[in-house]
Amino acid sequence: MSEKKMTSSRRHHLKSLILQIAMTWIEDEKKELIAAKAAYMAENCPAPSLGGDQAALMELCKKLHATIDKLDEERYDAEAKVQKADKEIEDLNIKVVDLRGVKKPALKKVRMSADSMLAALLGSKHKVTMDLRSNLKQVKKEAKEEPTEAAGDWRKNIEDKADRKKMFEAS
Repeated sequence: MSEKKMTSSRRHHLKSLILQIAMTWIEDEKKELIAAKAAYMAENCPAPSLGGDQAALMELCKKLHATIDKLDEERYDAEAKVQKADKEIEDLNIKVVDLRGVKKPALKKVRMSADSMLAALLGSKHKVTMDLRSNLKQVKKEAKEEPTEAAGDWRKNIEDKADRKKMFEAS
């Protein structure tokens, strides 16, 4: 039972047939929609009879105003229902979020210098620099003066230390 692959020409032919059928269905739906509109208009909005005197026309205008008022009331009621449903949906969404809990987003690591961080926190009005090295005191290194005798004969230095040792032992 090996399945054969469909050739591209066969696939193209089938695709075009499906599209033709879909187009006929869309055209049929449009015709049905037009027929439904015409039937609704014939039922709810009969053609006015304009023949007659002024009193008949006034009566016709009053009827039209009454139907317009009725339709406005229905539209207002429908809008109120929609607004009420939207409010309920919003409240339910808030409850869902509350029950689920607030999920904290993962924080991203940002490489930022101390100066730019302070500028972001304080705004551009305050000029603060975190260059701590500029605030340090300048200390001049003094060269230690070593006695020149120490650089000389080392035996002499040992004898001096021996005298010190004797001085401490004597006491």
